[in-house]
Amino acid sequence: MSEITRVLKTFIGYAKRPDLYPELGRKIIKNIFNRNSAFKGKEKTNLWASQIAVSQKDAVKKLFNLDFQSFSEKYPQEFQKALDTQNACPIKMGGAGALELLYSACEYTQAKAVIETGVAYGWSSFATLTSLQKRNGTLYSSDMPYLGQNGDQYVGCVVPENLRSNWKLFRHADRESLPKILKESGEIDVVHYDSDKSYEGMKWAYETLYPRLRKGGVFISDDINDNSAFQDFCEQEKITPTVVEFEGKYVGVFVK
Repeated sequence: MSEITRVLKTFIGYAKRPDLYPELGRKIIKNIFNRNSAFKGKEKTNLWASQIAVSQKDAVKKLFNLDFQSFSEKYPQEFQKALDTQNACPIKMGGAGALELLYSACEYTQAKAVIETGVAYGWSSFATLTSLQKRNGTLYSSDMPYLGQNGDQYVGCVVPENLRSNWKLFRHADRESLPKILKESGEIDVVHYDSDKSYEGMKWAYETLYPRLRKGGVFISDDINDNSAFQDFCEQEKITPTVVEFEGKYVGVFVK
């Protein structure tokens, strides 16, 4: 699919969904007026992250005092079934992230309420729900519809059916979904941010979610190397985070 065709299909998708007009307006403004600000401070943060980054294994031990075991080894049959589902999916979305870090955060906090932004195939949702189900907890997920790919029905496709009763999926942009989620979620044990990667989007979400994270809760943000939003937020709140190097990118994490 050409870029022009993709953009056109996406715009038509927005036009058919009045409930998404606020996000369409934000995207137009961002792409016309604030395009470069999305990457604000990128070089600074990449240098900072590269100097302090640790492996996922070391982070799990340091932060949670848990031994590292890959998610695929811990749940081999479930993982393989999810992988087969992804491979059969006709739409390409984001792959699995640092599943062990996320699963360990939920185990460490004995989580009963988790918020994530960004779902795609649903790998992070899968790992989170595997832990949450043990305590009958709830995962609240925010993810935009895939308007340009005709692939909306595949969002979260790797999440097993037996875990879905513990899952509430909100299909709007974060700025519409998160206020709704926070209205019903109460205090949060784990936050996992993996959606809008612009500086403004990340900073807004951090400042919205952090106050609702309980003391001792865990905050995780993917792709902090895209700009300096995570680093700036941590400096603003006087937080000393752990940076995890994962597949050539950086994940930021801290315990509140």
